[in-house]
Amino acid sequence: MNIIEDRIKSKGISLRTLHKLLIIFAVVVSAVMILSTFHFSKKSSMLAEISAQQVELRKVALDLMDASDYLTDNVQRFTIYGDMSFLHNYFIEAFGKGRRENAVKKMSTNSNTKEALYYLKNAMEISMNLMNREYYAMRLVIDALGYTDYPDLLKSIEISPADASLSRDEKIKRAVDLVHNDGYGAEKEQIKNSVTACLSTLEEIMNKGDEEELSVLDNELNIIRIIIVVQTLGIFFFVWLTSKLGIHPVLKAVTKIMADSPIPESGSKEFRYLACTYNKMYEGYKNSLDQLNFKASHDDLTGAYNRFGLELLMSRVDLSSTYVIMSDVDNFKTVNDTYGHDIGDKILIKVAQSIKKHFRSDDYLCRLGGDEFVVLAVHVSSIQDHHMENKITLINQDLSNTEDGLPATSISAGIVRGDSSSNFDSLLREADEALYTTKNGGKHGCSFYRRNAADKQITSGISE
Repeated sequence: MNIIEDRIKSKGISLRTLHKLLIIFAVVVSAVMILSTFHFSKKSSMLAEISAQQVELRKVALDLMDASDYLTDNVQRFTIYGDMSFLHNYFIEAFGKGRRENAVKKMSTNSNTKEALYYLKNAMEISMNLMNREYYAMRLVIDALGYTDYPDLLKSIEISPADASLSRDEKIKRAVDLVHNDGYGAEKEQIKNSVTACLSTLEEIMNKGDEEELSVLDNELNIIRIIIVVQTLGIFFFVWLTSKLGIHPVLKAVTKIMADSPIPESGSKEFRYLACTYNKMYEGYKNSLDQLNFKASHDDLTGAYNRFGLELLMSRVDLSSTYVIMSDVDNFKTVNDTYGHDIGDKILIKVAQSIKKHFRSDDYLCRLGGDEFVVLAVHVSSIQDHHMENKITLINQDLSNTEDGLPATSISAGIVRGDSSSNFDSLLREADEALYTTKNGGKHGCSFYRRNAADKQITSGISE
């Protein structure tokens, strides 16, 4: 590692060379990993197949229970409501779909489930025996209601003389009792218990098979873990090398750039070339920056232009196509007194950010001092008072949002549009007069300074 560090410090290593080494390492490790995972995949497939069989066999057992419950539900509804649709549903399930028979048939195809099949056949046998009671109950309802069109199977069911002598309502009551009494429920419970025993047996069989396959898979995983460790160590090495060559030099360069200093020429050969080029450009930049000191023309807190910066701007702004918006924060002294100057500073920053957000990048934001801001909306080709008013409304919406933990605030603004006869001092004075109107009108909005041939007047545009 020290040899590599000495090499980096003295001459640097090419990122292109590092990239090639990384590709070779990735190909070798990936090839070994693929071979290992191929064999692991085969074992996993076997385990997945066992799991799939378990799911399928559980579904088979539950299908028998569902089919039995479905038959019970329809026979019980038929005896209560006498609706032939329930009878038809019953016979479609029993002799059409045949889910119970299919469940036993599917379970019989697996040689490892003999014990589970025993319980399933037992449930099937009870369900088939229960059908005789259900046939008789349906036959009583058919006889009581006088139906003539019904399955031939039920026509062969003979009603006992005692039941035949019952009245219509008594026959229906008798049928309902046959499929709702404790005896019927006990047989249904036997079906459920047999299916539950079948599921438990299946789970035991499958768990045993799972344990055997998992033991094999664990051995395969140990091999893969070794490969992963090697790969991880290799990754850490290349990450460290990449950091030394690229990331750390970049981070150092960013720190230096933020500190307004040249950046160190270290790291990879490519970055050293870039650093050298940047430093040459930096020297030229510093020479030109001496003509206009950024800190002298900008506010430290908000990043906006300060009063000096505003004066510099006025010399190159076309006032005839410019809106001047003067604003301050409503009740700012109260905010400072209540929450402290730290919160006050954060609110000023929030105000500046919101103004920058809702005005164009070509417009200029200036902080004259305290909570007083001026915006120069330049190159406005026509009267756009409604746009200016809408911007103030949007800014106040931002300032009323307290999700950032700051108290809700608002601004009041005075707006004036320059013309061919305007000068900087008059526009600021007129914007200040319009601001005064907003303050007197309830704050939280804006007013426009209007001019006409006879007089100068202010019209309110206060937004609620």
